[in-house]
Amino acid sequence: MEQRFAGRTVVVTGASSGIGDGITRRFAAEGANLVLAARRQDRLTALAAELGTDRALPVATDVTNQDQVQAMIDAGAARFGGIDVLVSNAGVGLGKEFAETTLADWRLIMSTDVDSCFFGAQAALPHLKASRGSIVQIASASGLGGDRRLAAYNAAKGAVVNLTRGLAFDLGQFGIRVNTVAPSLTGPAELATTHSDLIERFNQRRALRGFSTPADIAAAVSFLASDEARFITGTILPVDGGVTAGSGQPSLF
Repeated sequence: MEQRFAGRTVVVTGASSGIGDGITRRFAAEGANLVLAARRQDRLTALAAELGTDRALPVATDVTNQDQVQAMIDAGAARFGGIDVLVSNAGVGLGKEFAETTLADWRLIMSTDVDSCFFGAQAALPHLKASRGSIVQIASASGLGGDRRLAAYNAAKGAVVNLTRGLAFDLGQFGIRVNTVAPSLTGPAELATTHSDLIERFNQRRALRGFSTPADIAAAVSFLASDEARFITGTILPVDGGVTAGSGQPSLF
């Protein structure tokens, strides 16, 4: 694979599983130094060992805690000499009727999905100014429209979407680009077996049948972070098989 990020340092939050794991592996394959952030130190340490500990720094981080996010960024910059890319991937969702959604539910989703992006961007900003770097955030198709039983998640991911646009204007003066990838249903290959009914329901709304994998999302993230996307900023890129291309209406004929 082309070494587009050789000599560059990439921070990935929520790095130890799912989409974050896929993003981490993609950047590793493209030669990046990696700062890996998630809550579970054991998972991060195992992932760093697999990737090569000389190129990966695991830092157990609660992304809802600004001091911990700052410490993680500082540790990565000290280890590798700077920060070139911040991927704010950490997030959480909760399916609940609105009337049953508690303040604690709301705060958890907002702090994990939105505050983490704010904390990461502020902590990394001095380093990104120096490197004229890039931020890629992970939103969701649920940030581009409404869903049943996901009002808090819709609000949080919608905030990530518009934070991206605002940051693109605020940080463009420093040569920093800010973009977002918006996945829909994403999972490993075995999802086709374990959740076939769910996939079929999605197929009724997608232009493409099936579902995205973490590798699909990672490919979009690495493109947006690369020099090939040097004049792309403030963009929300759905990787959703066409879910958000539809009107939402059932088949009329």
